[in-house]
Amino acid sequence: MRLLSGQGAWLLQRITAVYVGLFVILVLGYFLIAPPSDHAAWVAVIAHPAVALGSALFVVLLLLHAWIGLRDVVLDYVKPLALRLTVLTLGAGALILLGLWALFLLIRTGLA
Repeated sequence: MRLLSGQGAWLLQRITAVYVGLFVILVLGYFLIAPPSDHAAWVAVIAHPAVALGSALFVVLLLLHAWIGLRDVVLDYVKPLALRLTVLTLGAGALILLGLWALFLLIRTGLA
């Protein structure tokens, strides 16, 4: 995929970093100003469609950002091909599992 290589990857990583940074600042600001009083209030905040969608987008962009960074570091510093493929495969598997886990949590919270 050409988007995930060279200047396209660099630009995509910067765009994802901006969204992730802004989302974290907004969420921290919200919870510092109006923290939920109990678990039910926390679930109500997360279950709101706008927050759930923003959180899902946050997870996807964070994982994409992590993948680009991991891939670049591995391609630059891990030279043996077998080790490179192993590290990339394990990294991709871990990121996919984390994404599925986050998706499961968001769906479960939204259905609660």
